[in-house]
Amino acid sequence: MRMVKEILGRSVVAEAFCFEVSRRCYTHQNNKKHKISMFPSFSCSSILLPIVKRRTTTTVDNLNSSNKSLHDGGGVTLTISASVTIKNSKEFMAMMLHYFDSFSHNTTGDRGIVMQLVSTQIDPTTMEGKLSKRAVLDWTRELLFNGGGDSERSTHKVDFEIDSNFGFPGAITVTNKYNKEIFLETISIEGGFVEFSCNSWVQPEKACLPCDTAEGVKELRKEELRQKRGDGNGMRKVMSDRVYDYDVYNDLGNPDKGIQHVRPILGTKQYPNPRRCRTGRPPVITDEKYESCVNAFMETYVPRDEVFEGVRKEALDVERVKGVTRNLIPFIRTHITKCGVFKELSEIKNIYKRRHQVDAMNHTNEENGTLSIDVNKLFQDSLEEYFKFSTPHIISGNGCCIRDEELGRQALAGVNPLSIKRVQTFPPMSDLDPSMYGPQESALKEEHIISHLDGMSVQQAIEEKKLFILDYHDAYMPFLKGINAQEDRKAYATRTILYLTRVGTLKPIAIELSLPEGEHQQQQSKQVLTPPLDATSYWLWQLAKAHVCSNDAGVHQLVHHWLRTHACMEPFIIAAHRQMSVTHPIFKLLKPHMKCTLQINALAREALINGGGIIESDFSSGRYSTEIVSAAYKDWWRFDMEALPADLIRRGLAEPDRTQPHGIKLTIEDYPYANDGLLIWFALERMVRTYVNYYYHNGLMVRSDTELQGWYNEVINVGHGDHAHATWWPTLATPRDLISVLTTLIWIASVQHSAVNFGQYPLGGYVPMRPPLVKKLLPKEGDPEYKEFLEDPEGFLCSSLPDMFQTTKFLAVLNILSQHPEDEEYIGQRRDLSDWIGDPKIIEAFYDFSIELKRIEKEIEKRNKDQNLRNRCGAGIPPYELLIASSGPGVTCRGVPNSIST
Repeated sequence: MRMVKEILGRSVVAEAFCFEVSRRCYTHQNNKKHKISMFPSFSCSSILLPIVKRRTTTTVDNLNSSNKSLHDGGGVTLTISASVTIKNSKEFMAMMLHYFDSFSHNTTGDRGIVMQLVSTQIDPTTMEGKLSKRAVLDWTRELLFNGGGDSERSTHKVDFEIDSNFGFPGAITVTNKYNKEIFLETISIEGGFVEFSCNSWVQPEKACLPCDTAEGVKELRKEELRQKRGDGNGMRKVMSDRVYDYDVYNDLGNPDKGIQHVRPILGTKQYPNPRRCRTGRPPVITDEKYESCVNAFMETYVPRDEVFEGVRKEALDVERVKGVTRNLIPFIRTHITKCGVFKELSEIKNIYKRRHQVDAMNHTNEENGTLSIDVNKLFQDSLEEYFKFSTPHIISGNGCCIRDEELGRQALAGVNPLSIKRVQTFPPMSDLDPSMYGPQESALKEEHIISHLDGMSVQQAIEEKKLFILDYHDAYMPFLKGINAQEDRKAYATRTILYLTRVGTLKPIAIELSLPEGEHQQQQSKQVLTPPLDATSYWLWQLAKAHVCSNDAGVHQLVHHWLRTHACMEPFIIAAHRQMSVTHPIFKLLKPHMKCTLQINALAREALINGGGIIESDFSSGRYSTEIVSAAYKDWWRFDMEALPADLIRRGLAEPDRTQPHGIKLTIEDYPYANDGLLIWFALERMVRTYVNYYYHNGLMVRSDTELQGWYNEVINVGHGDHAHATWWPTLATPRDLISVLTTLIWIASVQHSAVNFGQYPLGGYVPMRPPLVKKLLPKEGDPEYKEFLEDPEGFLCSSLPDMFQTTKFLAVLNILSQHPEDEEYIGQRRDLSDWIGDPKIIEAFYDFSIELKRIEKEIEKRNKDQNLRNRCGAGIPPYELLIASSGPGVTCRGVPNSIST
């Protein structure tokens, strides 16, 4: 079916649905009829005429008899009663009370909610679907409050008049004549005999391929897509428009403020990038190529259905306020009293809450056994604790610096498990142009690592799959001159060689630090450090690891988090809304996995990746952050490598093996991200396979689906247009191709995003172990800083880290990004199951997937208690729970939401 609604006086097509003419009757074991939601349905095998009033208890035989009589009667006018249920938002209640006195009874539709039923049959005079007479929802006459004005929802009565030869209801149009939007929950006809269940701003319907759409609805289905595409012109209206269109990233800088505020336009030949949702804001004054930035008087446009609502928006606002509050004292200490630089690592721990605060405040009088409370201390400590951060999991079991084995463990079970690769050639080689960035050969030599290989040669260790690498050389080297020219920013392009021990853990055995040739005369362009032998080499090793972790933090945030999940998913979402009707079964499958992504991405362009935003101010990459993103997209990102098995094989962390349960064998047996991820991947793939095979029986059906092919072609040629001619794009010609594409998309939007997002604060919220930026290079003998380093190596390390204000600002952002709102919808949960109430095989597939995720959750909990799995179990080792599907609200370090919405 289709619903057309008008927001603020302008009609837009909101949803299109089709109606299956012949339908089986599905009943419970007790023979009670299902009450159908999400699509119109009848409790008998076929209905030939319109609904007869109050027939909810009519048997199939009696109903058919009644229909026959009406049909024989010719042009009889029938009245059908319907109940419309609307969710009572605060804005809706205020609007309704405003009109209560002034709203006159009218049937012209000048005010009110105007509805019409549309038949699946064609009117021969108009060659369009037959229409009922308009029915107006009149608040003043039809209020049927359940619970009064404070009720969460209200129900209203309307009557539809139709001719007896009207045919089946094939669509319903809804036009809002008020100046406020409504949230339509259900339209129930004849007491539930036919029910349209919405539960959203627009009303979904039963999944239907374009070729199966009823004739009376086909034109509405096409019009829906035309209106959602828009015409590519004009400024979009916030909170009203539902237009999905593309644009380049020309909104990250502000040339009007000066040359230092100019940022590259991403999505050009020079700076390739995925496209974003177009807003149509006017250009800046000084350069029309750039879109003006959002200001206090202007919100970023996202289509109305993508906007945060209710609990989610309130939770985000609360965390923002809390973040600002926690930064007040650090801001004063850093910028006013000038004492914000940490001098000891223990000072950094003071920004976190104490774990035993109650014991510290309360004590028992030993003489009389009474409990005494120091009220002043209680008040002081309570106030202090309000401004402090929760203790992240990463601190547990660690000292002030990251231990070697912890650095290796986090590459497998930390917030960034996507960078680790197996060494297949040694020394490692760069892919950069040597004429621009120096020799491609690494400075790493066999003598640097041979003593750490348990008697093996380097070649033997490679063949035994014992050597691994964190290689950030090519990601950073092209930008180091610019990065290191910034104030208080110093970075290397790092490579870290790790050795797989007999117990399955990784330990770093060599770190290479590279600079552009000739940048620092007192520094070698490449230097190699190995595990320490004395006090001086110990602290140099700690500084080197800080630079490695800073590189890792930047690539994690810019490439694995922002680019691979947020940015690369956006074109798929835009194209889905532009090319596939909401009734399309593939759109319906993807819908919960697209929710709110455009909104969170718009917020990121405002405050995270924009010029002067969080990334630029808190990470070593600074103003070169977006250029790093663009380079990774150009040279490294490939959609065909985003599937989990393909990604693992690409990095040498897995090999095809038909003897294994899923046909793949990990090269590191205890790799928590991959171990748990593969369980979910194959469960997800099974569900998607059942779903796709239900609708597409052969390749011809896939190839002839114009909406599906239009979606995929637009993604490649427009949304990811800078890779339009890449040969690696998967084909979309068979059900198997479609299964692979959809499984990958759902994986990225849910599981992969969760793996790199919801552990950001718990596993990355301690700056000495994972600094987002480093302010100093390693001191060299003869440098002015070398004496300072020898006298106070801990103080030198602290002065290399972010100051107090930078640290708390960074932690506040990580805390927000790691939060689950109370209304989070997790993978395996669907609130639209009634879309498939007449398709029990689909319902069963969703149910089986949900049950399998619960089984996987138990398996993960079991693994986290297995002491043989040292990367997820042991003294001071936090359990790996990021891929456990369920979670409560807040920062939990677990939970896999359906979509990218934080």
